[in-house]
Order: sequence, then structure tokens, then C-alpha cells
Amino acid sequence: MSEFYVKVEPSSEEFDVDFSGSFPKIFLESGAEKGRANRELVERLSEILGEKVGILSGHRSRRKKLVVDIEKDRALNILGDY
Repeated sequence: MSEFYVKVEPSSEEFDVDFSGSFPKIFLESGAEKGRANRELVERLSEILGEKVGILSGHRSRRKKLVVDIEKDRALNILGDY
């Protein structure tokens, strides 16, 4: 299991991943109301990484700490290739 931080940008035009900052920035199509953006984040990243992703902290914040069952470097490399 590994943990890493991401920043999210809800209500974006399309889903995307940007690595230009200090943390990966995940652009989500869903808005931040009623947990929609969090659900989209978990579902999309689980699909891309092939492993279940969970939110450890930051449920109400744009900065989130995630956990996944693969190595952090591998997860970030897969996201970087997205």
C-alpha cells in the first residue's frame, strides 16, 4: 500500500491529469457538491491504476491524501502516462 497527495479541480471541462506543480493535479468533470467529485476521483483513478483507490484525508478539501495498493512511484508513472 502506498499513499500520495493530489490536488483536484472540480467542475472542469474534461477529466485530465497535470504534473506541472508540486502535486499531481486532477481535473474532474463533476462538481464538489454531495461528494460527486470525490466519487469521480476514486472511480477514475481506480480504473486508470487497475487498483482500488481510497481517500484517506481531505474529503472536503482540494488537497487529498490517497491510498492505493501499488507502489507510489508506479502509480504516479501510470498517471503521468495518462
